[in-house]
Amino acid sequence: MSGEHERLISEEDEELRRIKEKKSKELMRLREKKQEMSAKPVHVTDSNFNETVNKHSLALVDCWASWCAPCVVIAPIIEELAKEHAGRVLVGKLNVDENPRTAGRFQIFGIPTLLIMKNGKEVDRIVGLVPKNHIEARLKKHLE
Repeated sequence: MSGEHERLISEEDEELRRIKEKKSKELMRLREKKQEMSAKPVHVTDSNFNETVNKHSLALVDCWASWCAPCVVIAPIIEELAKEHAGRVLVGKLNVDENPRTAGRFQIFGIPTLLIMKNGKEVDRIVGLVPKNHIEARLKKHLE
């Protein structure tokens, strides 16, 4: 093997190593992001609301209270949506009794209220108990 040939092989090996390293870092970032967008609803509070919704391009926040019967009925639907949309939509739950500042800021007067947030801004809201397919249809408009 000539010296020139060995040098080319060495350069190719180095380039392959750099590509592999870059791809590995990209995969790690994607895994971290997917873990952030949990398969379970995230607990959202007055203190973490902005940070949580701003970190994700699309978020669905369920504004609820423990004494609210329709909130209890919609809770399993919210759980299902979190699983089904993990990695694409952050699904969060905000207890309005424990977080009055955020509830007031978004003028939550009836619960359950589902806020659809895109890039940190409210783009849609659903008030009251609605079927899962209604929520999915509204989310789908903002996923595209």
